[in-house]
Amino acid sequence: MLKPIILTLFAFFAITSTVSAQSDLAQEVGIIFGPVSFQSDYGERHDMDTNVGNTGFGIGIVHFINFSANNNRESFFTEHFKVRSELSFNKTNLHHFGEWVKREEQKGVVQHLRAMTGSSTLVNLGSQLEFSFIKIHDYENSVGSFSPYLSLGFQVSYYSTKVGSKLGPLGLPATTFGKYLTPSDGRAHGFSSENGVVLSVVTGVGVHYKLSEMSDLMFDIRYQGFNSDWVDGLNPNKDLYKENKSNDSQVWFNVGYIYYLEF
Repeated sequence: MLKPIILTLFAFFAITSTVSAQSDLAQEVGIIFGPVSFQSDYGERHDMDTNVGNTGFGIGIVHFINFSANNNRESFFTEHFKVRSELSFNKTNLHHFGEWVKREEQKGVVQHLRAMTGSSTLVNLGSQLEFSFIKIHDYENSVGSFSPYLSLGFQVSYYSTKVGSKLGPLGLPATTFGKYLTPSDGRAHGFSSENGVVLSVVTGVGVHYKLSEMSDLMFDIRYQGFNSDWVDGLNPNKDLYKENKSNDSQVWFNVGYIYYLEF
């Protein structure tokens, strides 16, 4: 599954390079990195301990098509929009946190949830349309200036998830919390260590800082919502367990360095 994603990326870069060279468009490349908070069936949603505890790390490369640079025919689109493409990698180790774990601890059966561990690794490829609140030409001509933006796009991700327990193999009452023993969504249980491909919608807010004539710093907060609930390896039967109805998602806090290419 990973090979087609890599080949697609290189094909995309080759096409955009050709288009840019022929159309007097400019390109920018960069690197992004930062913590990733995974929102999943591990722990309790909207719980601070869960959000902090289930935080991993991501890194990626980004590519921008800039319609404003080298373009004298200014329009609202060319002065406010860029197309951003990305190949990124992130991994998060997952544990149960929150109120329900604390309650189970009082009942003496906390070992099932406390002992459950998991991990989710993703390779993401996709594009976003980035809208700048100020004119791109004005920003590019002012070192030390800021350019806030909004972004929206889609990604395809190859995921690899692993689920286990310190008590032993999952799938037995002695090692597995009850609701994960019930068949769910075509699987024998409400857990699954598997690989697959998933689609997601990506939206973010951030700001570019003009570091020099040919480089930017970027700060970005991004939400990525998947169209599957198996990305974390857990998906209790939704007909029985309504509290787990939401698909998996993650929030990524990025810092990036962007360099302007000359053609």
